[in-house]
Order: sequence, then C-alpha cells, then structure tokens
Amino acid sequence: MELNVVTKPEEIMDIKEIIKPENLVYQKSEVLNDDVMHYCPGCSHGVVHKILAELIEEMGLQEKTVGVAPVGCAVFAYNYIDIDWQEAAHGRAPAVATGIVRVNPDNFVFTYQGDGDLASIGAGEIMHACNRGENILVIFINNGIYGMTGGQMAPTTLEGMVTATTPFGRNVDLNGYPMKITNLIAQLPGTSYVTRQAVHTAATVRKCKRSLKKAIQNVLDKKGTSFVEVVSTCNSGWKMSPVEANNWMEENMIPYYPLGDLKDSVKGEHSDN
Repeated sequence: MELNVVTKPEEIMDIKEIIKPENLVYQKSEVLNDDVMHYCPGCSHGVVHKILAELIEEMGLQEKTVGVAPVGCAVFAYNYIDIDWQEAAHGRAPAVATGIVRVNPDNFVFTYQGDGDLASIGAGEIMHACNRGENILVIFINNGIYGMTGGQMAPTTLEGMVTATTPFGRNVDLNGYPMKITNLIAQLPGTSYVTRQAVHTAATVRKCKRSLKKAIQNVLDKKGTSFVEVVSTCNSGWKMSPVEANNWMEENMIPYYPLGDLKDSVKGEHSDN
C-alpha cells in the first residue's frame, strides 16, 4: 500500500505576515472589555452589546457615554461595555436617565432594558419619558419572556406561548394580548426615531447597527427620544437550541412584531403607525 506523504512547504508564512490590517475580517471593539460574557449560548444580548460597543467606538463617544441598566439580564451590560454605567431600580431606567441627561446635557445617555422591565413595571416610566421627549436613546430587548427569573410570562409573550406561569399557553381572555409597546411609543410626540430590528442573521445585524447609529445621531443632535426595539431570542427560557430559537423567532415573533422603522420624524410630530 502506498502512502501519500504531505511534505512541509518550503516557505511557511510567519504569523506577522498573516495578521495584517488588510487581512482583518473581524475585530473586537476596544469598548468591550476582556471579561467572558455570561449570557446563554445563542442569547441576543451579546450581539447587541457587540454592535453597541462598535458604534460607541466608531463615533468617538466612549468618554461621554453613560448607560443605565435596570433589573434583569440587561443589568450585566456594565460587566462588558467599558463606559460609565448607572444601575436603576426595576423599570426606573428612563427616570434615572432623565436625571443624568438633564444635569449633563452634553453626555450621550441611553437605557438598556428588557421587555419584562420596560413593558411591565416600567411601562409608566417609559411612556412619560418618551412623551416628554427626553434626549436619550432607549434600547429595548424584546425576547417575549422573563429570562433571568425563570421564564415567566412577560407583557410581550405571544398568544399560546408556554411559559413557567402559562403552562397551557398564554390565554388572551385571562392574560390579555401581547403588548406592542413600540407601536405605542411611536405615537408620542416626544419621540423622533422609533424602530424595531433583530440580530438573528448577518443581514439583520447589519440593519440593526445602521438603525442604532441613526438613533444615536438623533440623540447627539438633540432631536428628542430615540427608541430601538430588538426582537430577540431567549433560547434557554424558550427551552430550545440556539438554532431552534432563531427559527422560532423568525416564524412566530417577527410576524407579530414586524421589523422596520415605525417613526422617523422630528420631535413634536405624531406617527401614523
């Protein structure tokens, strides 16, 4: 029997020849620190952290950015994004952000909130902050469930969706309808840019980054509140693999929460959406 022997090439490229700026296809933002993220494999939080950090770096905002994160998985953002952070009580991030930006109007201030926080205990806070047109960015992670506390029903949980507190599926006669709070926010005259995006494919990641950049620029231009919902997965809470969760979101979440801009105007105008 003959063996084909692979000979060592005469010239092997040195690692310094390979790692060159022109060969770079992916790079971690300097705004992300080196801590290993604790999020479940497949969780959308890490992707949103990545593109947010990239934008803060690309737009030169690291030294003037203040993030506000309340209770829930969202609160751990301060572990990974190297900016100034302020924690807030459950649902109170918009109120805390209001105080920060009014005292420091030249800072870029944003909140980072989940649906169990923003759309439930924080519903009053977010509605009034957006109605006032506070000059902040709101990043709203909507995965349709309370992820940190064990997978209970959230205001955004879909009809028929099984959770820890709806073992037979969400019953609208008992629990009400899934709340499209972003549509409500778009009606408020204090908002200038309201959009709904996702990050479950390469294409949606790119679109989400463009929308986030526009939202940040609107805040820098003092146009009022910008609101970016990111329809997301919670594969551990949904009891699915990451791939199954992405597919389920595509087939179920996005038809109910369609992607795209809901409002793109100036402060003081209403939306038809």
